[in-house]
Amino acid sequence: MLFYIGGAHRIPYISIGGTFPTQMVCILFSNLGASVTEVASDALVVEFSKTRKGSRTQSFTYAYLAVGALLGNLFGGFFLLKFAKPKFMFFIFAFLLTIQLALSITTKETSLHPAHDSIRLPARKSLKESLGEQFAHLVTAIRQTRILHPLLWIIASNMVVPLLSGSIFCFQTQCLVLDPFVIGLSKVVGQLIVLLNTALYNRYLKAIPMRRLIFGVQLFYALSFLSDLILVKQLNVAMGIPNDVYVLCISSLSEAIAQFKTLPFTILFSRLCPSGCEGSLFAFLASALCLSSILSGVLGVGLASYLGVSPENYSSLPVGIVIQILAALLPLGWISYVPSVRNLEIKMG
Repeated sequence: MLFYIGGAHRIPYISIGGTFPTQMVCILFSNLGASVTEVASDALVVEFSKTRKGSRTQSFTYAYLAVGALLGNLFGGFFLLKFAKPKFMFFIFAFLLTIQLALSITTKETSLHPAHDSIRLPARKSLKESLGEQFAHLVTAIRQTRILHPLLWIIASNMVVPLLSGSIFCFQTQCLVLDPFVIGLSKVVGQLIVLLNTALYNRYLKAIPMRRLIFGVQLFYALSFLSDLILVKQLNVAMGIPNDVYVLCISSLSEAIAQFKTLPFTILFSRLCPSGCEGSLFAFLASALCLSSILSGVLGVGLASYLGVSPENYSSLPVGIVIQILAALLPLGWISYVPSVRNLEIKMG
């Protein structure tokens, strides 16, 4: 059985029957470290953006993350095909992390506030006092309707959609017998879509009221699952489009849209978050989104099992995709939880 693992660095799949406990532990710790780094980075980005009026730091960060993921997939695939030595790839990965660690250690906290060179850092508190204070700030922030309602919407919009990514992956590799290089390269195309969407957001979409924008994005997200239905029904072959070309160009569309969907909410929360609890709020947001992704994956596995989808039988997979599309349309029923404001009208504070 195949499962997708969420997190800061998405692991494509794990085969329960062929994975050793040591490998599982290594994957656990790598995702744990990546998640901690992601949360800390989000908090720093939010804190820095508050020192810049009209800052577009969040959208630029999304663009840089997409570029990094794109280059990582390209170079990773190149080295793997060129040298066929996974250990060499892990060495390069560890070397890059060592450079990042050195830069983080040598960076002074005051340099994160260039507009306030004489800023004084708060006095150090005990761990218990710090945790208690941050928890109190987090509860206060979440109780605000302007934060709670959009937070519930983005979490629920992910959680109610049963992800069939594992079943689709099995169909591509076992039924269509596609080259793994094509599937890997499709992830690069997905990051290109994220990068393009971020550029479009900065140039055109941020002036659209948020509720209208999210409505359109969620609708497009639901319709993007039709691409899987076309592949499973082999309608692309009937239209003269080979499976490898279709998967390369279309396969990562829904995943890219889901990733882009969080950008407007990140900007909204960074503007509305009370000063002093940026890290707590974004850590909570990241954890809640991770939990919603896990539940979505569990729903997908349960749906596939209920429909009888297996490596030997994919006949009921189209039914699962249709259910997936309908589930993705459900969040539109409580779209009123998303504030109807323009990005430029969100007050900082």
